[in-house]
Amino acid sequence: MKRSYRSVALLLVVLMLNIIFTQYMVHQYFYENYTNTIIAAIINVLLFPAAFLIYKKGVNVNDQ
Repeated sequence: MKRSYRSVALLLVVLMLNIIFTQYMVHQYFYENYTNTIIAAIINVLLFPAAFLIYKKGVNVNDQ
């Protein structure tokens, strides 16, 4: 099951965004900016379905 480079690159971008927003969330929580913490958490939660869709699309392309 060979993967396309585009789907792997997009998954790497989503992973990097998850790392960035998680670090931002922890930083904002430490400095008691709870509104920004909630926003970063919501973005992290929204990135998961995006990564799942990219993964499923990459798998389906190579199965045909």
